[in-house]
Amino acid sequence: MIDIFLYMFRSQVHMCPSMAMAKQNDEALETQYQKGVKQLYEKGIERIPNKYILPVQERPSSTTQVEAATRENIKLPIIDFAELQSKNRPHVLKSLADACKQYGAFQLVNHGISKDVISGMVDAAERFFRLPYEERSKYMSSDMEALVRYGTSFNQNKDNVFCWRDFLKLMCKPLSDVLPHWPSSPTDFRKLAATYAKETSDLFLMIMEAILESLLLGTKKNKKAEEEEDDVVTMKDLRDGSQLMIVNFYPPCPEPDLTLGMPPHSDYGFLTLLLQDEVEGLQIQYKDKWVTVESIPNAFVVNVGDHLEIFSNGKYKSVLHRAKVNSAKTRISVASLHTVPFKCMVKPCPKLIDEANPRRYQDTDFATFLQYISSREPKNKQFLDSRKLIHL
Repeated sequence: MIDIFLYMFRSQVHMCPSMAMAKQNDEALETQYQKGVKQLYEKGIERIPNKYILPVQERPSSTTQVEAATRENIKLPIIDFAELQSKNRPHVLKSLADACKQYGAFQLVNHGISKDVISGMVDAAERFFRLPYEERSKYMSSDMEALVRYGTSFNQNKDNVFCWRDFLKLMCKPLSDVLPHWPSSPTDFRKLAATYAKETSDLFLMIMEAILESLLLGTKKNKKAEEEEDDVVTMKDLRDGSQLMIVNFYPPCPEPDLTLGMPPHSDYGFLTLLLQDEVEGLQIQYKDKWVTVESIPNAFVVNVGDHLEIFSNGKYKSVLHRAKVNSAKTRISVASLHTVPFKCMVKPCPKLIDEANPRRYQDTDFATFLQYISSREPKNKQFLDSRKLIHL
């Protein structure tokens, strides 16, 4: 037995030159992929590496996908935030509830965040990704809890097939504590991104007040009583909660039908406020079809997350979505994910559980989510499915 181990050891030590070179090439390619797709695009490649090619059945161009997809953009329900503050509030609340039930997403307009703040954030993002790789790579980290993390793909530590996407993730709370860790270049990045983060946080809270009211859980009359209860998520939990801002960068891809910018997934939090530029790419699954979400200037696409589905005991549905890429234009989006504090437990609201609607989900928290995605390649709504007690 010892002789066998010695033989195996010597075989590895005295690896033939061709094998050694192949191993070096593989390691060099892996290092190249870890640097991101912007590097590949700037090299002028005409074909994407095998590392980015999805299995046939998962490609956006696959026969089954094409048959299941509509060629027209979907017009998500539009919620006029200004109307929520008017005498039409009851009507808008009903529209909001319908959107969360049927689509898991809606477009928010007249939300009060100025065009200057929005354009400033997009401009800062563009300039960050124009920085030399050496500057951007200062923020690379494999720590999923890092305050700032620059990276590529979806989960580059676990992805078997990489996505055509680079990203910058910024923890946003407490803002005064995290801000010194954010990129210092471009010089105005922190100022522009902080303003955007603060205003989207305030907007999230106002949307959540309306959503709780649409679930018949909170009105201006009984809001104080609701906040005194220990067994439900309250507005205080949401105010003290976490905010993660993700700046996504999708450069032109020479073979966009073979890959995706983001794989099908749902977001873990309560709500995600997504800002798109004029280049479309966001798709949601609606009635078992992949449809492209129309890009409306200065509007937010608001996605229901897994935590809201759990909290509502399945009344509102988190949306399965993905990002397509194209061969002509760079696309940038900014996603702001909002939920309760990381140590806070999310559970179905007791007021939404009765004999006709039994409890459908286990309790969950951020640690459970991190443990889940750290141990496997996350796909679709698998994490949420793992928390279900009843499968409909």
